[in-house]
Amino acid sequence: MRRTPAMLTACLLLTLTGCVERRIRITSEPQGARVWLNDVELGATPVETTFTFYGDYDVRVELEGYERLHEMRKAKAPVHEWPGPDLVAAALPVRFKNEIEWHFELEPELESVMDAEQLERDMAQRSDELRSMLDDE
Repeated sequence: MRRTPAMLTACLLLTLTGCVERRIRITSEPQGARVWLNDVELGATPVETTFTFYGDYDVRVELEGYERLHEMRKAKAPVHEWPGPDLVAAALPVRFKNEIEWHFELEPELESVMDAEQLERDMAQRSDELRSMLDDE
């Protein structure tokens, strides 16, 4: 079988097709918080990871002395990843990069910013307010 230049060119173009690199970057203020994405520990912020699927992700962020955060975040697909345009994008000799960035602001724990007596007084006051609300019903 004889190879023609057109056949070689077609084979070369098929090997040069592009691909998509998907990354999630998570930062926090302050830095150094531990991050879990769908119950998999990623490390301390700032941290990056690759991902395969767009959609909802369960994110936990923890740092000693700060309130824990537990949120759902959405990774939205860009237009070149929608059904239809994704076939064209995959055939192009271009490397697409989609980086999603999520930032979390951590709040200090009340125990670390308020003295113990004040914390107890505030908790007692809130419990009294809740009791009176229940009594009013």
